[in-house]
Amino acid sequence: MEPETFPEELADALVGVQRLVRRRLRREMPDPRLRGAEVELLRLAVTRPGIGISDAAKDLGLAANSVSTLVNQLVRTGYLIRETDPADRRAARLLPTAAAGTRLREWRRRRAELVRRHVSRLDEADREALHAAIPALRKLAGTLHEEAEES
Repeated sequence: MEPETFPEELADALVGVQRLVRRRLRREMPDPRLRGAEVELLRLAVTRPGIGISDAAKDLGLAANSVSTLVNQLVRTGYLIRETDPADRRAARLLPTAAAGTRLREWRRRRAELVRRHVSRLDEADREALHAAIPALRKLAGTLHEEAEES
């Protein structure tokens, strides 16, 4: 491993795996088809029910108007409920529907099965290397998240 190329190679590998997993899952999931940002917003609403649009935008690293557009789409598909915040009538709170929870559980199940199937095709040394890399990848994600919150 050459230190100068490692960051680019790592980023390319991570993006490549994520893109392929999303493409495969998108083909297999029932309609309506959801884009990556819509899934991320749903995941956020499930983990933080009642989150506001501006907080969701901050967490996702998106503009508030982009999140509003995603919210409108997810409300139309029946995955989100937008309700007025009783503490601030100008703000909205986002609540996932039961259908959203079901959809995300199915997506996670299918994602785990897809990755499990392909990891099982690797030899033992590669499986161990991937397993050993998980804590470092989580730390990397944490530092990226912290930097995003600072800006």
